[in-house]
Amino acid sequence: MTGFEGSYLGAADKISARAIMECKVCWTPYDPADGDETRMIDPGTSFLALPEDWVCPNCSAPKAQFLVQSDPGSEEAATRAWLDARAADLEADFREIWHSRMRDVPLVNAALHIEAIGFALHDGRPLGVLISPWFMNLIELPGRDEDWSAFKPGEKEDRAFASGDYEFTRNARPQTGPYRACSLFSPMGDFSTQDQAREVARAVLLAIHDPANRAETDRAADIRATREAEAEAAAQAEAEADARAEDLAAPSRRGLITGGLG
Repeated sequence: MTGFEGSYLGAADKISARAIMECKVCWTPYDPADGDETRMIDPGTSFLALPEDWVCPNCSAPKAQFLVQSDPGSEEAATRAWLDARAADLEADFREIWHSRMRDVPLVNAALHIEAIGFALHDGRPLGVLISPWFMNLIELPGRDEDWSAFKPGEKEDRAFASGDYEFTRNARPQTGPYRACSLFSPMGDFSTQDQAREVARAVLLAIHDPANRAETDRAADIRATREAEAEAAAQAEAEADARAEDLAAPSRRGLITGGLG
């Protein structure tokens, strides 16, 4: 198909055989599952396989005037389905923990439940937030072709984001497999509702990708400089104290002359 004016700037190769298209003139959809009985187009005929003279059955607009309404067969849709499946595995693992071991622990917030929020690709890896009644963590999962089986639970590593460096801990669960987790909140007593926790989780996912937040998060150099300054000040104070002690212990020249009467 050539001269396509709709979605993807005319790149018809990005439209799968399952794409549901929509006329941008009158919004009439074409669904391959239904075909078009007005032109005797059989169900199962993809939009790209329609005759070149096919037009909108409602307003007679040409094929080039159709936009993608949805495309279950697109690469984007496949990626979304994979991300949703990975998030579902994570939820299932921690739901099992919640029901088996954590329900009677005093620090849990029973107003909350297990939920994976905002999982999307970051550097080819699923990244999102996991909310639970006892913690909120930033979670990173391996990419499609990555093997994290050598990860040792408990190992720590820094991960770089636009807003700064964050410390992640490696772990693994039966369904999820290996993952990295960065603690955001624990315990969760400050959250009164799940909606409030969701709002904070979404805000975190925006903030970590914002370079404007770097000064607030990447403070390793500042902390190190502060500690060095404190150590230097402590050493100087100790030296001054030692000097005063020596002055008190040793008689001064004036003291020797006056016999101490001064």
